[in-house]
Amino acid sequence: MGWPRSLRLLFASPLASQGGFFVADGLGPALGRRIRLRGWGACVPALVDQHWPWWPLLPLYPYGRRPTLMRDLVPGQVWSFEQLQGIFYVAVPIRMTVLRLREGLLLYGPVAPTQELLAQLHQLEASYGPVTTIVLATSSGLEHKLPLPALARAFPRAQVWVSPGQWSFPLRLPLSWLGFPPGRTHTLIEDGLPHGDQLEWDSLGPVDLGLGRFQEVSCLHKASGSLLVTDALVAIGAEPPELFEADPTPLLFHARERGDEPLIDSAEQRRKGWQRLVLFASYFQPAPLEVLPLAQVWSQAFRPGLRNPRSYFGLYPFRWQAGWQEAFGALLSDGQPRLQLAPVLERLVFPRHRGLLLAWLRRLSRLEGISQMVGAHYLAPMPCTGEDFARLAAELEARPWAPSGGDWATLAAIDDRLLAWGLVPGTRPK
Repeated sequence: MGWPRSLRLLFASPLASQGGFFVADGLGPALGRRIRLRGWGACVPALVDQHWPWWPLLPLYPYGRRPTLMRDLVPGQVWSFEQLQGIFYVAVPIRMTVLRLREGLLLYGPVAPTQELLAQLHQLEASYGPVTTIVLATSSGLEHKLPLPALARAFPRAQVWVSPGQWSFPLRLPLSWLGFPPGRTHTLIEDGLPHGDQLEWDSLGPVDLGLGRFQEVSCLHKASGSLLVTDALVAIGAEPPELFEADPTPLLFHARERGDEPLIDSAEQRRKGWQRLVLFASYFQPAPLEVLPLAQVWSQAFRPGLRNPRSYFGLYPFRWQAGWQEAFGALLSDGQPRLQLAPVLERLVFPRHRGLLLAWLRRLSRLEGISQMVGAHYLAPMPCTGEDFARLAAELEARPWAPSGGDWATLAAIDDRLLAWGLVPGTRPK
């Protein structure tokens, strides 16, 4: 009778021979357990463990299958739960941070609560107490907002705290209509601040975005010295995150020079793909990136070995020009991660609000006991002290703000278009 197509796809995966794991979507949701395949040492999570049924509300890669990597950031005190999200394989990590408090566990920045993730959380609960608090610290981050209702249902005794100014589009709906649990959902600052004896909170914003507002609330965990932020600040590493070990396809896809090239796995290809992904995510279309004409893209597609969804059938509309390595290097400091404002936020959220951001950074610089930053994206933890935030504020104040040329040109064009259409208030930054 032969093997089912789903298992044939699994064994055909190049990852199977490398000790990684890859589960084809065709395996089906019927397997609610982990399975071990004879002759293959890795324990393969069944699809149901990583299934995220609400992915159509924000249809980002990897869609309905969300593998989760759990890492100890500070043993016994701080943990990271990481998943991938992206468009056209431009995938970067998204992180939920878990803090140990005297009363139990606090979850900061929800991500998709798959069965795999919930099982990991229950293991922490067995050692450190129940989940008592869930925090959505951003008013505009859909990637954190959409998982919150399901996460709150998984922990019905937890209190839910959200950033002020929550909004929805195209209709403004009450939080209860969006799935936020009534009776145990509170607004940070307006209704108080949870665990004030163990945590120190500070708000960045609000910033009027026209359709809604940007605001995020940072949190300093005094016991570990960990400063938790959502989107505003990032630290980028030169090497791809561990999360890609399970499936490096996004890295290999963007490491190529042409659409008719096969996806070849090597450490160098993974590194090259990661650095290009970062440039995509930071600038959308950095200066060294050329978008090819449709006829040329089509001429390279559907070659032998690429006629499959994993390779997008050879459709690759990009060509990288000389200088992309230098563009990536500018996001680091002598090849090492550095504390920085995400370029997308500088050019699309804060182009007319530099003073607001600088004031927030200087308040952070005065907090006592900071030893590391844990952001919701990219590298974490990032070792730092209050002096690093003061230094960043001084650098941002001294250099040209919200540039419009070079790698920033596409972001500037988007901002100009939004201003012209009247979708965001203000004028073009000088």
